Amino acid sequence: MLAEMRIQGLGVIEDATLELDPGLTVLTGETGAGKTMVVTGLSLLGGGRAEASRVSGAKAVVEGVFAEAGPGALELAEEVGAEADEDGTLIAVRTVSADGRSRAHLGGRSVPVGVLGRLAEASLAVHGQNDQLRLLRSADQRALLDRFAGDAVGKPLVAYRETRAEWQAVGAEIVERRDGARRLAQEADMLRHGLAEIEAVAPQPGEDRVLVEEARRLAAADDLREAAGLAHGLLGGSDDGETPGAVGLVGEARNRLQASGDPELTAHDARLDEALAILTDVAGELTGYLDRLDADPERLGEVLSRQAELKALTRKYAADVDGVLEWAAQAARRLDGLDTSDEALAALTARRDALAADLAGHAAEITAARTEAAARLAADTTAELGGLAMKDAELFVSVLPREAGDLLETGGQRLFAGPDGVDEVELRLVPHPGSPPQPLHKGASGGELSRVMLALEVALAGSDPVPTMVFDEVDAGVGGRAAVEIGRRLARLAQRHQVIVVTHLPQVAAYADRHLVVQKKRGEGVTRSSVRTLPESDRIVELARMLAGLDDTDTGRAHAEELLTTARAHRDEDRKPAKKRRRA
Repeated sequence: MLAEMRIQGLGVIEDATLELDPGLTVLTGETGAGKTMVVTGLSLLGGGRAEASRVSGAKAVVEGVFAEAGPGALELAEEVGAEADEDGTLIAVRTVSADGRSRAHLGGRSVPVGVLGRLAEASLAVHGQNDQLRLLRSADQRALLDRFAGDAVGKPLVAYRETRAEWQAVGAEIVERRDGARRLAQEADMLRHGLAEIEAVAPQPGEDRVLVEEARRLAAADDLREAAGLAHGLLGGSDDGETPGAVGLVGEARNRLQASGDPELTAHDARLDEALAILTDVAGELTGYLDRLDADPERLGEVLSRQAELKALTRKYAADVDGVLEWAAQAARRLDGLDTSDEALAALTARRDALAADLAGHAAEITAARTEAAARLAADTTAELGGLAMKDAELFVSVLPREAGDLLETGGQRLFAGPDGVDEVELRLVPHPGSPPQPLHKGASGGELSRVMLALEVALAGSDPVPTMVFDEVDAGVGGRAAVEIGRRLARLAQRHQVIVVTHLPQVAAYADRHLVVQKKRGEGVTRSSVRTLPESDRIVELARMLAGLDDTDTGRAHAEELLTTARAHRDEDRKPAKKRRRA
């Protein structure tokens, strides 16, 4: 969860620290006080886009302390070399300079901004009024249903996508072979010609380097023989024995020292013996070298001719012989894939049909799981709507076939095989008895859409792994009894998740475990804002202010106290064990 957040130099907020409750934290304040900057700070902390216009000084800094980070967040930290504290706490920092440049840190290490985005995926979900608009899109409705269904959809969807990728690849290969038969035949002829040319020369790995060395020796055989012969003579002496070599001289020196009988001189015997052995070995190796060295003009011609053959290959196919051999291996593999014969096409077609059958099976399994989950999600959400002053409303979640695009035959129908299956998901609302089910964008007002989204989030709470949920004025367009019920639902949601709510409704704020207020202050003609935690006594004043500015009246304060009393009673009731609630 997000235990603490500090904001510096962001919009009207100069320096503020927000201590967040593990349960429900609400954030209130007058219009223009800077509540939006708190949400902006959360967005920056989650890897969101940085805007220079939001920076009020040289730079803006947002720091978040994630306490008891989950396995996903800790794995990410280990992956990027960041360090968590001993208790599992992770500190994330986002800095934005006045020129718009942005930097990110996690666990004391500089990281790409995208890393904070990945951290947010595992730790933080921000829901605002834009989410209500996304809720109107079919793709987002399908994703929401899949979240609710969990592994029942997730596992077959993974298998479906893997099979679909192979099915599409085989289909594309069939089209390529049929439509490009002439071009592929020309490419195959070129490859066969190249392979035949290389096979005729039959180069060996590294052969070009070996031949270069051999040619150098053959061309310089006389000079090499002279150098080796002179060196051999200096070591072994002349053949007639008149001129001693190094071996004989060292042997003579050793005999003289041994004959002296002086221990200090004879102590050199071992080292001279070692030198004598080395010199003898070198002399023997020079003898062998001279025996092997042969100035053979015929062999030199063979080597030069072979080099010319290899050079003809390296001019065409690669920089050296090893590269030529690699080209040949790749060409052989490519040639195997260019078979445009009827037999090859028939084999590919059979493979495509088998994959289509597998794909249809995975698609049917996904559809069945979605249909089952859709009924549960509709029932759970409808029940929640009943408690949100929409007691006669009913939500329907429909799973419908898509009939367009890449076609897949399943269950006697030819359906669109998209990356997420063959289904369209549509949320439809019946706001009043007797009215027909309507898509959300037609059947729900702004306030109703807020309540539908909250009801869905409560229904999804058990299947959502994200520990911290942020709601930015999702209660817009709502008031009265519905506002009280929204506060109660958020408090219930906070029993499973950490919930942070930016609200303008006192009915919602009354349910907070911790109440933060953003306050404006003026100085030298510049408006700045701070954030502070309200004690219980000040909460009454703030709630009264939110009640149409009644903070300085007894009526307003009495109403605020009544709201708090009602909220406490609701929270106590909702936090009782289920058995006790049923007995009551």
